[in-house]
Amino acid sequence: MHNLDARDPLALGQQLMSVLEGGRRVATYKLATLLALLDYAVEHTPSDPNAVVEVDLDDLADRVIALYWRQVRDLDGHHLRQSTTATARIPDAVRKLKASTSPPRFEIAVDVARRREPEMYASTRTAVKLTLVQQPLHRLQRVTKDQEYTCFLYDDRWMHDKVSAAAIVQQGNVISLFSGVAHALARLSALLKPALQIAWVDDVRRLNPFLRDDAPDLAGHLFGIDRVSLNRARLLLSREFGSQCFYCDGAVGAGAHVDHVLPWSRVGIDGLANLVLACPQCNGDKSNLLPAPVHVQGALDRGQERLDALAASIDWPSQYERTAAAARGLYSTQPANTPMWLGRKSIELLQPDFQWDTPRTMWSSKP
Repeated sequence: MHNLDARDPLALGQQLMSVLEGGRRVATYKLATLLALLDYAVEHTPSDPNAVVEVDLDDLADRVIALYWRQVRDLDGHHLRQSTTATARIPDAVRKLKASTSPPRFEIAVDVARRREPEMYASTRTAVKLTLVQQPLHRLQRVTKDQEYTCFLYDDRWMHDKVSAAAIVQQGNVISLFSGVAHALARLSALLKPALQIAWVDDVRRLNPFLRDDAPDLAGHLFGIDRVSLNRARLLLSREFGSQCFYCDGAVGAGAHVDHVLPWSRVGIDGLANLVLACPQCNGDKSNLLPAPVHVQGALDRGQERLDALAASIDWPSQYERTAAAARGLYSTQPANTPMWLGRKSIELLQPDFQWDTPRTMWSSKP
């Protein structure tokens, strides 16, 4: 049933990639599900590396909806197919929700759509959750439909193509990641996410013949940051926290960048709690490096109540608790001496005994 040693992240990663590469995908659902599981594992990393972790299926559906939220936009006037079938249940549901909640001139976050149309959002989430259980979660651990396989992530024996919503309720609306799996997935996240995104781009290119020629930036369209929408956050951050670089305190003007303190490539959190103003020099030097913990705590020290209120004032998510949880998961699963960005041309190494709840006075100060 579960004979893979999940305490060995390398073995788990190899098993995952062999399953994903062993069969031809008919949709991007498996990739979306696995990306969502990786982020969930980071944000729910257990203190005991061998713990069993329950994954709330509503939460998982929320994450999959968020992944497709950007991707249901047309590209150069073309509708991007994400499945070989005429009906793509998950993207179609997300597209319908988005059309009913998004103003025509700009994108809004899924969190805002949930507040604006709670009933429609709940209906969409239910449909997506049912599809996840019937399709990708049911098939994620096997190459072909009739293959003899071993469950190495979670027990899927109750799942099938016609599973009902009532059956999901009977299972407690969760899947339980086997002992050690959540911790291993969190450790693998930084390595697996880029590979899964590349596979997703390849799948979309294969499913959309017009992309095989002189195509635009498909990867940027599918997984890039929405720079236009970030302008709203930029103005708010400047007004409320001053026109200084969060990292070096240097003055920034109209060319200020909005930076994700926890890098977008690590966790897809673009709530206000994870956003700061940065000068181009600091933002470019930091790039996708994991920041020193003092920077994340500094961003959180702006206060949850204040950040929540400010985010709501511009129809933006705050995601304070997600940012804090992701930080704990990221730092607790990094090996000792992992390089972390402290400041321009300044790197510090993660200490072997570092804990996210260590008193801040014991952390490095900003350079």
